[in-house]
Amino acid sequence: MALGVGGRIYVVSNSYAQPILRTADLSESLRIVERLLGIADLQGLEVDFEVRVSSEQVLSALLELIPDAEWWAEGDPDGSSEEGDDPAAHLPIRLRGWAMPPEAVEPFFKAMGDSPASARWDFNAWPEAPEVGLGVGGTRGAFVTLCVNVRDVNLWEPSADHTVFVHVKQVEAERAPWLAAQVGLTVIGDLVMAPY
Repeated sequence: MALGVGGRIYVVSNSYAQPILRTADLSESLRIVERLLGIADLQGLEVDFEVRVSSEQVLSALLELIPDAEWWAEGDPDGSSEEGDDPAAHLPIRLRGWAMPPEAVEPFFKAMGDSPASARWDFNAWPEAPEVGLGVGGTRGAFVTLCVNVRDVNLWEPSADHTVFVHVKQVEAERAPWLAAQVGLTVIGDLVMAPY
């Protein structure tokens, strides 16, 4: 994708995500995330949140945790944080919190209730993967996403279970199964382009 800013063109590329664990046990999902983070270069570690919000109670709890959240109405082109609208008047909405500290993960999962949501850990790099001929993986493809109560990274397939995804650059697709193997797992689905 190319983006024009100030008369210049910048190339922006999305990462690609591949599922490696699906379980109804949120604690197990978080343990796998921690193990993956344990092999990564965590310089600049931060977490991004996204959630589909349908209730005022969940919305209030999330806005208390993420007061400067970005949001937009689903199915209503006029409702958004950019317009300064009241999110409660536009439910259901999508809400995002950017660049949050890792300590916010547990409060986020408590606040979101049973809403479809994701937490994406963003860090500096994946380690070298010499077994598959790859050097250190840079920032554009160095993420782990935990999707809760949903099966896909776009938050469209509600589910009673949770899915852990590893993100890689598309040209380094072989890094995903290698990462899964580092935590005793295998890939369990296709490599898909992540939404951001």
